[in-house]
Parts: sequence; C-alpha cells; structure tokens
Amino acid sequence: MRIPRFYCANLAPNTTPMILPDDVFRHAIQVLRMKPGALLSLFDGQGLEYQVQLEQVDKRQASVSLQLQIMTDNESPLDILLMQGISRGERMDYAIQKAVELGVKRIMPVITERCNVQLSGDRAEKRLNHWQGVMISACEQSGRSFLPQLMPITSLDMALENVNDACKLVLDPEATKSFSSVNKVDQIALLIGPEGGLSEIEVQRANDAGFTGISLGPRILRTETASAAALAMVQAGWGDIG
Repeated sequence: MRIPRFYCANLAPNTTPMILPDDVFRHAIQVLRMKPGALLSLFDGQGLEYQVQLEQVDKRQASVSLQLQIMTDNESPLDILLMQGISRGERMDYAIQKAVELGVKRIMPVITERCNVQLSGDRAEKRLNHWQGVMISACEQSGRSFLPQLMPITSLDMALENVNDACKLVLDPEATKSFSSVNKVDQIALLIGPEGGLSEIEVQRANDAGFTGISLGPRILRTETASAAALAMVQAGWGDIG
C-alpha cells in the first residue's frame, strides 16, 4: 500500500512531535480521514523526506512523530528549463503538471504575442501561487523530493536575453530539424509557445538569440501536448526515461 506524500516546506528533522501544516492537515485528516497510527510521508522540496506517523488528531490540528528518513534518487540527470508560453486555465496547469512529472528543474512562464491571458500585479501573483500549488501536487504524486523552481513571469524579449543554457531549443512546426539531430547535452532550455504557437517574428527572434528550431513531426499539437511530448522525447533520448 502506497503511503500518502505531502509537501511540508518547514520539515524539521529535530522537531518531534511535529504539528502538521494546515494544508496537510486538511488533506490528510479532513479529506483522507487518516487516523492516529497511520503512516504518511513529508518532504520539504529540497531533498529531505521523512516517513512519519500520526500521533494525536484534534479538530483543528494533528501531530506526527518522525520515524524514518527516506532517501530518494529519482531526479533527472538533465537540467531542463521549460520556457512555457502562458496559455489559459487548465492548459497551462496541464503543461506545468506534466513538466514536473517529467523532471524539469525550472519553469519560466513567458508572455508572448499570442498569449490570451493578461497578467499583472495581484493577478500575476495569484496565478504564480496557483501554479506553485500545481507543481507541489505533481511532486507529491510523482515521488519527487525536489520542487522545481518557478521563475517570475517574463516577457519573451527578456527571456531570450537572459537564458544562457548550453542547448537552447524552440518548437517550430516549420523547422527541418528533429531532436535526434541535436547533440546530447545535460543542460537544455526549451521554448514552447501558447495557444496558436509563436509568431514567425518570435521564432526568428529566438533563432537570432541562439535557439535552434525543432519540429515534433507532421501533426500540429496543442501547447500542453507539445510540452509534454517534447520533454518526454528529451528524457527518452538524453535523460532517464527508457
């Protein structure tokens, strides 16, 4: 039986018993109805993970005792930056969720010409907090103990100017190259457009900034499908899938 996993940013190995954070309490106690004596796993997103046991459960809080440190070794050998053009609602959530499952280290939401989402100020902050929650849930589900870095929302021009990864790729349905034609490296920046893709001018600006155009094949994929497919191909060819 799989032990439920929960993100706990303030996991402290020397603090036992430990009070569960409110969000973990709600999920473990109020949703899953876990009882004293039940086992669960807590990780801090920085590689520290412990199996813990529920001790005392009250109406408003629960305490756990740390039982056993869990050592995991499932991080990809690749340092992948996903530069994802911001898309609407569930499409962006899906792209971020699958990116975490597929082992990315960093995610940069990018504002492009065809973005249909206007984000600034408080709205941008709320959206970043939401995406952070999507990433946490994906880590909990996939068994990752390291939480990828969610970078600030960035304009395409600023992103192109500041990305210095060893291999820089942009998905372009008009490109003639495929992933198999790219030399294997362990540090990759992957730029993917939103709904409607990147404009021709944006692709050209990416090329001018050192990005190589890559095609995923003869069919046009939705943005959330394209990011998952591209990351799976990178991990299968260069990383730890397959």
